Amino acid sequence: MKLLIVSQYFWPENFRINDLATELVSRGHAVTVLTGQPNYPSGRTFPGYRWHSVRQESWGGVRIIRCPLVPRGNGGGIRLAINYLSFALSASLVGTFALKDKFDAIFVYEPSPITVALPALLLGKLRQSPVLLWVLDLWPESVAATGAVRSRLVLQLIGKLVSFIYARCDRILVQSRGFIEHVLNRGARPESVRYFPSWAEAVFTKPPDMKAPFQLPLGFTVVFAGNIGAAQGFAAVLDAAEQTRDRKDIHWVLVGDGRLAEWVRVEIQRRQLQDTVHMPGSFPLESMPALFAQADALLVTLKQEPIFASTIPAKIQSYLACGRPIIGMLDGEGAAVLIASGAALVGPAEDAASLARNVLALNNMSPACRNAMGALGHRYYLDHFERNRLVTELERWFEEADRDRQSLGIH
Repeated sequence: MKLLIVSQYFWPENFRINDLATELVSRGHAVTVLTGQPNYPSGRTFPGYRWHSVRQESWGGVRIIRCPLVPRGNGGGIRLAINYLSFALSASLVGTFALKDKFDAIFVYEPSPITVALPALLLGKLRQSPVLLWVLDLWPESVAATGAVRSRLVLQLIGKLVSFIYARCDRILVQSRGFIEHVLNRGARPESVRYFPSWAEAVFTKPPDMKAPFQLPLGFTVVFAGNIGAAQGFAAVLDAAEQTRDRKDIHWVLVGDGRLAEWVRVEIQRRQLQDTVHMPGSFPLESMPALFAQADALLVTLKQEPIFASTIPAKIQSYLACGRPIIGMLDGEGAAVLIASGAALVGPAEDAASLARNVLALNNMSPACRNAMGALGHRYYLDHFERNRLVTELERWFEEADRDRQSLGIH
């Protein structure tokens, strides 16, 4: 099939869409990605790229068309809004003139923002192609929950935009069953909605082929990897670290970057946790499996918000695939998956005392017990989130959406 992926983020940025695009190429599809200039998570355009340019390149057999994109900077509200809107506008213009062919399907990757769907809908109409939207983040609920947007009027306008988008997509794919009610309430047609969870990138499902980027501290290590942002409840994580500070053998390692990274660094110093809480920075995705293999526990957290209770954080699949025990501080769908897997000790979102107790409990287990938990998690991953099965399902939905359009005489 001839496929177009519209995503504000793409290689060399680390997002799951990179893995999906190359997997589709390996299955014989012709894949084009319409994306922006890479700048996540640092907020600065990557070396070798220019924010105001149009550029074509190839990676992993994927044809990439890059549009002008104002970098996100420090992630402040106004700058972030400009970042989002600049891609929606430039991708609409560049896509219209650079992509003349008809695609069998247009796939939209939407971890945030929802505006990424606008150029896809325009191109779908111009090229008479079905549009499939993969909803990984619920707007406007998530921006309200993180405090990124507080104006009731702006939230109402975003809600109207979301309803406009959902009503015009041929398929709405949701990463959690907890999302289904939300997208239906926002105008998605019931017959268009499909459950499509995330999976772990291929690097997590085979023996590590890169060395760990650094050596973890000696002792019991709890590793968090991913976005250090407002949704992750880091104040409670640091509260839990304070409660275990007398155990100098317990180390919290926070790998990644994000809007709150600097705040977390300042808090570590203010709370005098620098001996047991470490922030080594960001590293290539390919090096994460070797790092996870060193860890005694992998940490996933979310804030206590109803909208986050509907979410399955994508790192859960990667953690399960690696076969390591997990500690969760979250509610709802993500917590249910972890409990069902048998691989995790789970406490409520933002409950620092419960998190500290779970860290101590896992530390007190024998290595054999922890390894058995990890093995259960790996088995659960294969049964519920196996990559090949999910991508095959997606191919079927591409074909289904294309057939539906043909049957309606839209082509």
